[in-house]
Parts: sequence; C-alpha cells; structure tokens
Amino acid sequence: MSATAKQDNNELLLKRMTELLGSGSENEVRQFIQELYPAEIALLIESLAPEDRKKIWKLIPLNTVGEILVDLHVEVANGLIEITDWQDLTTAVESLESDDLIDLLHTLPEPLLSKVTESIGIQEKRRLESALSYDDNTAGGLMSLDVLTVRADVSLDVVLRYLRKRGSMPRATDNLVVVDRNDHFQGVLPLAVLLTKNPHAMVSEVMDFSMSGIPYQMPAGEVALLFEQRDMISAPVVAEDGKVLGRITVDDIVDVIREEADHSLMSMAGLDEEQDIFSPVMTSAKRRAIWLGINLLTAFLASWVIGLFEATLDRIVALAVLMPIVASMGGVAGSQTLTLVIRGLALRQISSINAIRLFRKEIAVGVVNGALWAVIVACIAGIWFQSSSIGLLLGSAMLINLVCAALAGASIPLALQKIGVDPALAGGVLLTTVTDVIGFMAFLGLATLFLV
Repeated sequence: MSATAKQDNNELLLKRMTELLGSGSENEVRQFIQELYPAEIALLIESLAPEDRKKIWKLIPLNTVGEILVDLHVEVANGLIEITDWQDLTTAVESLESDDLIDLLHTLPEPLLSKVTESIGIQEKRRLESALSYDDNTAGGLMSLDVLTVRADVSLDVVLRYLRKRGSMPRATDNLVVVDRNDHFQGVLPLAVLLTKNPHAMVSEVMDFSMSGIPYQMPAGEVALLFEQRDMISAPVVAEDGKVLGRITVDDIVDVIREEADHSLMSMAGLDEEQDIFSPVMTSAKRRAIWLGINLLTAFLASWVIGLFEATLDRIVALAVLMPIVASMGGVAGSQTLTLVIRGLALRQISSINAIRLFRKEIAVGVVNGALWAVIVACIAGIWFQSSSIGLLLGSAMLINLVCAALAGASIPLALQKIGVDPALAGGVLLTTVTDVIGFMAFLGLATLFLV
C-alpha cells in the first residue's frame, strides 16, 4: 500500500470511529474494533482525545490488548495501563511473542511489572528477567527468545520430523540456527535448503557457514543497518562466548527504523518521540518551554550583534531592510548541509576517514551557490535602492555567510557526535545561531567599514 493510500485509509478509520463514538452504540464500536488489526487500533487510539481512548479501551478484546500496547507510544500506553486491571493485563500479555512481551515489560512501572512477572511460570520468568537486563537499544534488547536450534550432526530428515512433532515455528523463521552441544553458534540452516535437499544429507553438509551471529551489545541502529545491507529476515544474537541467546526478526528492525526516524524528526524541535500528541496543555507547554528558552538565548545573542552596529543602521536604513536576507539564506544553506550530514552519520556513511573530503566538498558547494546568489541579490539590491555599493555589500556578505553556513552545517554534527550529544537534538539551534551571528556580523561589519 502506498503512503498516500495508507494515509487515506487511516483518515477513513478515524472518521468512522469518531462517528461511532458520537452516535453509535457500544456494540457497533466493539464490532468495528474487531474488524481492525492491532496496529490500526493503536493508530486510532493515538489519534483520539484521552476521554475517547478510555471509551474504546474497555471494549477491546483481551487477546489483542497486549499487541496494541506494544504498538503504542510509551506515554499513551502508560496512560491506558493505569486504567487497566493488572489481572486483565496479565491475561492480555500471555499470548505475546517474547520480544513483544519484553518491549512491553520495559514500559511497565515497577509495582505492576512485579505482578505481571510473578504470574508467569518460573522458567519463563527467569528467561524474561535475563532478557530485561539488556539495554533496550541494543541487539540484546531487540531479540526474541523464541529461536529454533538444531545440531550439525543430524540428518535433514531428523530435523523435519522434529519440526512436524513441534507443530509450529516462531514468526519470521527463515533459518534454523545450528549450534554445538554447548549451544555455541555454528551457522544457519535455511528452510529452503531443508525442504529441497536430500533428506538423508547431514545438516553439516548443507548448512550456511557464512552468516555470523550478532553480538548482543551491538547498538540497535547498527543492527538495522546490517539487516538492510544483507537483506536479512532474521539473525541470531550471540553472547561474548558465542552462545546463542536469541534472534532478531525483520519486524523488530522495522520498529527500530521507525523509532529512529521519529527521534530525528522530533529531536530537531526539542521534543520526545514518545510524547502523546494529545497530552494535557500544561504538560506540553512545560516541555516546549525549555526549548523555547534555549532558542530565546540564541535570539538575544543575534540581537546583541545587531546592537553593536546601531549607529550604522541609524545612518543607512536600507541595511535594516536587507539584513534578514543574509541570515535567511545562510540558515537554509546550512540546514541543507546539516540534514545531509546527520543522515550520513545515521547511515554510518561519514567518519573521521572521509570527514575532510566532506568539508572540502561542502565548502566548494557553498562557494558556488554563494557566488551565484551573491550576484543575483547584488543586482536586485542595487536596482532596488539605486546604489551599487549596497548591492556589492549585500553580495559579499551573502558569499561569506553561505560558505560559513556550509562549513558549520558539516562540522557541528560531527563535533556533537564526538562529545556524545545527539546531532539531531542540538544541531539546528547551534546552526541557526552561527548563521545569524555571522550573517549579521558580515553584512553590518562590511557596511561599517566601507559605507559609514
């Protein structure tokens, strides 16, 4: 389904749900919910006001509650968990896959977490407690504990009979993990090979030795990149000693990609991707006030720079009219480079090895675009104010700011990453400050030197 078709479908579902909540009976709402996938219900819930969420939450069957909670943003999920009986919640999570269950347990507050884990069998509880010890943003935090392992010294026929006896396989199973008697990873047995090769052949003769296990401490972003590069559907996760701990499936990677995209987009505005879009007014206002305060400080810095040239502005009023052009063009040019570099860092395309080459390329782009637009704005300003001096001044400041903006856009993300700060979170504010200050300084400083 295309992005446009998906959006249209979501709008239709939201419109229908709003109509039913306004005039329909509970039975109609319940019937409508039962026709939807858990992910669709989760999206509807996040699109509704908090009071409407409570109305439909009590109508959702327990066998889908767990899957819906996993698909919800943390803040929305926590709000619904607070109004859910813990016994109902325990029943709801029993049917979840282990990786989804672990994701959900990560969001539960401690009293409720203890109650849910206590209701699970002792053996399963130990497995989950072990999995919960891994960082949520690593391969260990992503992995499912449901993994099928076989030995290399058995025949394919034995493996087939084992699978028939088992009766089911974990979702997204495309390979069986081959281990030794101590559960150390040796390779994988693709299902396609299992089904097409001579059943009397040994696993060791047909297994794939090329796949390597993913270290449990590998960051989630690197795991996603690995899946993309190798077109994997699933991959085993191993401990430091090579023992198989679990496996990661492509549906988990889709979640990682979506979360990283949300994080990058929301961080640029100083927001948390897990925030509820319909959270209370005061809660949202408090969160945004911090970022607005930071932006205010940078605005005062730019204003202070302008204040240094107050006498120049008093004598040549045209400068005040043209001044925003220099800062605006620098901001756009810098944002283009900043976005490109942040994306490159996320995809692991940029490192210290090729950073100098990137700087040179972006400075060259800044010079080319700066020269082009400097000529254009110089001509426009010269004709507008009938002064070639003002036109030449504006063009020179434009060239300086666009080159500096390109350099800042390339260097700020790399510097922030080096000191452990998320470039998406702070890069935009720093870049705006740099382009504003340099733009105003260059334009007004040149005017002070040559026109006053």
